[in-house]
Amino acid sequence: MSSTQTHHDVDVVVVGAGFAGLAMLRELRDERGMSVRVLEAGDDVGGVWYWNRYPGARCDVDSTDYSYTFSPELDEEWNWSERYATQPEILRYVHHVAERFDLRRDVTTGARVATATWDDDTAHWDVTCEDGTTARGRYLVMATGCLSAVKRPQVEGMEDFTGQVLHTADWPREPVDLAGKRVGVIGTGSSGIQVIPRIAPEVAELVVFQRTPAFSVPAHHQVLSDAERAALKLSLPERREMLRNSPTGLSVPVTRRGALDDDDAAREQHYEEQWHSAGFGFLLAYNDLLISHEANRTASDFIRGKIAERVTDPALAEKLSPHTYPYGAKRPCVDTGYYETFNRENVTLVDIAAAPLTRATATTLETADAAYDLDVIVFATGFDAMTGSLLKPTITGRDGVTLQEHWAGGPLTYLGLMTAGFPNMFVIAGPGSPSLLGNVMVSIEQHVDWVSALLVDSEAAGTPVIEATEEAERAWVDRVNAAAAPTLYMEAASYYLGAEIEGKPRVFMPYAGGLRRYRRECDEVAREGYRGFRRSPEPSTDLQPA
Repeated sequence: MSSTQTHHDVDVVVVGAGFAGLAMLRELRDERGMSVRVLEAGDDVGGVWYWNRYPGARCDVDSTDYSYTFSPELDEEWNWSERYATQPEILRYVHHVAERFDLRRDVTTGARVATATWDDDTAHWDVTCEDGTTARGRYLVMATGCLSAVKRPQVEGMEDFTGQVLHTADWPREPVDLAGKRVGVIGTGSSGIQVIPRIAPEVAELVVFQRTPAFSVPAHHQVLSDAERAALKLSLPERREMLRNSPTGLSVPVTRRGALDDDDAAREQHYEEQWHSAGFGFLLAYNDLLISHEANRTASDFIRGKIAERVTDPALAEKLSPHTYPYGAKRPCVDTGYYETFNRENVTLVDIAAAPLTRATATTLETADAAYDLDVIVFATGFDAMTGSLLKPTITGRDGVTLQEHWAGGPLTYLGLMTAGFPNMFVIAGPGSPSLLGNVMVSIEQHVDWVSALLVDSEAAGTPVIEATEEAERAWVDRVNAAAAPTLYMEAASYYLGAEIEGKPRVFMPYAGGLRRYRRECDEVAREGYRGFRRSPEPSTDLQPA
C-alpha cells in the first residue's frame, strides 16, 4: 500500500517493514488480535534487503538459519536454492511471506518517519512522516534495523564529480552497466568484499581504496541439490532448537576447547578443516578466540597466512593483511575470491590510511599523493550502525526530552528493549541487546515474542502504560559494559563501538553475553512480574485519540 497522506489510528505503530517489522505485524495482528500499522520508508517491504541490491550482495548466515521459524507450513513450502542466499532470493522470500500472511494491507510504504511524540495526557504516540502521513497508537515499535541508516562520507568536491556515484546500501533498482568503465570502490568491509570480486571482471579498471584491511574467510557458497534441501527440511526441528539455545543463534556446533588446548599440528589441522567448510562459523573454531589474545593470535596468524597464499604479490598481501586489531573484534567477513581479485592486472589497491582521500574533481578521486581517473565511484562504506536509524527521526518522550538528548553520551536501554522516559516504545534487536553479535533473525523472533507477551500481560492487568525504570536502565547499561569488558571486541575501532561515525560516542553498544544468556535474562525478568518495568493504567481523561 502506498502512502496517500492519510491518518492511521491503531493499537500499535511499527516503524520498518523488514524482517523485524513484518514479524511484529504478524504476531500482534494475527496471534494477539491487535490493530497494527507499519510505516516503511521504502517503496516495498524488505528492509535492508530492499535497499542493498549491489552486485554480489548475499547473506553470510546459512539460509535455513536466516529464516522465520513461526510457521511449519512456511518451512515446508519454501525452498532455498543456495547455502547463503543472494539478495534477490532473500527479497523474494520476504515478498512470499508478506503475501502468504496478507501483511501488505497493514503496511504503508513510502512513509519515512520524521517525528514520533509521546502524549502523556492520552498515553499515545503520535507519529508523522515526511510525506504527511500520520499515525497514532498506544504502542510504538521501532523495527528500523541496526544496519539501515546509510553512512555517506563527505569527500571535498564530490559534487563536482561528473561520473556516476553509487552506494552499496542504496543501490539503484535498474541494472547498472559498469562494463568497460574505470571504477573506484571506497571501503573494504563486508559490502566491499562482496562487490569487489563481482565487478572486477567486467570493468576496465578497478581502484580499491582501503583504509583498514579486513579479515575474511571463504564463504563456500553452494547451490543446494534436491537431496540436500530434503535433508535440511528433515533436520529443521533439531536445527531450530540449536539456534534458540546457542550463544550465537547459529546452527554451528561450538568447539568446547580453547585454541591452546591443541598442539600446533592439531590446531593447524583443525583450522584447515574449518577454513574449507565453516564460512562465517570459522570464528567458532575454538571457544576462546574472542577472550584470549594468545588464542586469537593463532587464528589471526592462520588467516594472514592464507592471504599470503592467495595473493601473488607479497607486498600487496601484506597491505591486505590486518595487524591492528584481533580477528573477530570487527564483524568477520566471508568472501568468494576476494583476495584473489587483487591478482588481476586491472585491479589496484590504494592505502588511504597512509595517503588519505583529499578531494574529488570532475573526473578524478585524489589522495594525498596521487590522482585516479574514474568514471564511477562506489561507496561501500556501510551504515551509521545500531543507533543511526533510531536517532534520525525526532523521537520525543516524557517532559519533551528527545531520544537524541537522552542518548547524547551513547544509547541507554533496559534489555535493549526500552528506554527510560519513553513509555510504550520498544526497539527490536537494537543497542543493548545481542543484535549484530549473532544471528539477528533469532534476536528478532525472541524480541517479537517477548514484547508481545508483555503487551498482552499488561493489557490483561489493566496496566497498559509500560516504562523501563531509570534504575533498571542504569543497571542494564552496566551489565552490557561488564559483558564486553573481558572480550577482545574493545580492541577494534568498529561499529560495535560507534567508531564508524566521526563524533559518535565511543561506547560498546551490543550485549556480548550471548543470545542464550540474554534469553535467560529476559525470561527471568518476565517470571518476576517484568522486573524493572513500571506499569500503570491509562490516564483517567475524557480525551479520546484523534
